[in-house]
Amino acid sequence: MIKKQNNSNRAAKVASKVQTLVAEILRDKFSEDDLLSGVSLVGAVAHGGLQFVRLFYYSRSENIASVQKRLDDATKMIRYELAARMNQKYVPDIRFEYDDTLEKADRIDRLLDNLDLDK
Repeated sequence: MIKKQNNSNRAAKVASKVQTLVAEILRDKFSEDDLLSGVSLVGAVAHGGLQFVRLFYYSRSENIASVQKRLDDATKMIRYELAARMNQKYVPDIRFEYDDTLEKADRIDRLLDNLDLDK
C-alpha cells in the first residue's frame, strides 16, 4: 500500500515538473505565436506508469479548436525541447486538453445571479 502511495506521489511530481517545463518552453519558444502566447497551463496528470502526461490549458482565444490544433502541431517540437530540459532517462508523451472549468464556474455564477430568491 505504501509503495502505491509513493508511486502516485512520484507521478504527481513528474506531472508538475512537466507542466512547469512546458510552460517555460511555451514562454521561451512561442512568445511570438498569437495563438500559443495566450495559453496558460493550469494542471497536469501523469498516466501509464509515467509514460504519458495530460496537460490542461486555458486560453484567452475564443477559437479553442485553432489553439488545440496549433498545440497538437507543436507537440513534437515541445517534447524535443522538454527532453533537453529534463534530467530523466525517459521523457513522457504529452497531450494537451482544454480546461473549461472557468467557463463552467462563470455559467454557474450567472445561473445563481438569475435565481429569484424572494419567492
